[in-house]
Amino acid sequence: MIRVTANGKALELEEGSSVADLIRSRELDPRYVVVELNGEPLERARYEEVTLSDDDTLELVRAVAGGADRRARLQAARLYVVTDARRAQGDLEDFLDAILGSGVDVVQLREKEAEAGDVLRWAETFRGAADRHGALFTINDRPDVAIAAGADGVHVGQNDLPAEVARRVVGDELIVGLSTHAAGEWDGAPPDADYLTAGPVWATPTKPGRPAAGLDHVRHAAAHTDGPWFAIGGITPENLPEVVEAGATRIVVVRAVTEADDPASAVKELLELLP
Repeated sequence: MIRVTANGKALELEEGSSVADLIRSRELDPRYVVVELNGEPLERARYEEVTLSDDDTLELVRAVAGGADRRARLQAARLYVVTDARRAQGDLEDFLDAILGSGVDVVQLREKEAEAGDVLRWAETFRGAADRHGALFTINDRPDVAIAAGADGVHVGQNDLPAEVARRVVGDELIVGLSTHAAGEWDGAPPDADYLTAGPVWATPTKPGRPAAGLDHVRHAAAHTDGPWFAIGGITPENLPEVVEAGATRIVVVRAVTEADDPASAVKELLELLP
């Protein structure tokens, strides 16, 4: 065995391990990691051939994916969880590892009233957890903060920055999501949005004052798009079969996971009910 230090943490690896082996042991994809080895940048093309030695020091500077990879993972996604920074519980990193390790494909940081600096601080934990588990990480409302945080995308609502403006801010590499609450909003959604949400299917306290769009909106969404979309709003294991019957194959949830006694088990239960 050899001992190396990666991002300040001591690690033991099999003798003969390459830089690429180390990256994969951290559940990252070598294609999207920038590496410094003993203080010097290392070309990505050499990750497989460079063998690590005792006392090597590495910095996995940043894990990023290109737009095509993000959109491919979005297309394959089934379960999307929106959560705050869990200040009350104080368990953000453990919570994210639990739900992402159980199969959540996309996680969104939603802190609408928080200062940008606080969001950036919390985003470091989200980014790290998403990278460890191969998930997508988005930020609510703020395309500028999404860029600064190294997020995979931004989600905007009907009364937020328009999707076409968000696209101009984040460029082509990041994902842009857009909420819709009625057939007219769905049909008028700009092509700048990579995915849409349809809801709230049922009224929910996370969107106080917003009436339920109902299952009819889910049916309209299923009949009028070929791109990725998610049903959202008041979805639980008990009513999820109705949402699936209406045509949804992907969902966004908040309370069904964030307020669960066992978030990991809640994730697994939802995934078992999805097609």
